[in-house]
Amino acid sequence: MPRYIKWLALPLVLLFGVGFYFASGLAVGVAGIVIYFLPSIIAIEMKHRNFPALFALNLLLGWTILGWVGALVWALYKTEK
Repeated sequence: MPRYIKWLALPLVLLFGVGFYFASGLAVGVAGIVIYFLPSIIAIEMKHRNFPALFALNLLLGWTILGWVGALVWALYKTEK
């Protein structure tokens, strides 16, 4: 195998490795954001009448487990229209 092919392979491996590392990190970040805002997403889909308040709870207190679970329960609670 010629030496220049070895020198070409190293940058390509590094480039693809960094690309996959970035893509996997991006995928984990997007999944985390979706999970964090899951109560708000559910409230939108269910056309919850208290969506603005639920979104505020999710945004401000969703980082606590109690706030996130509270927002999820509130989002899943059916309201009469």
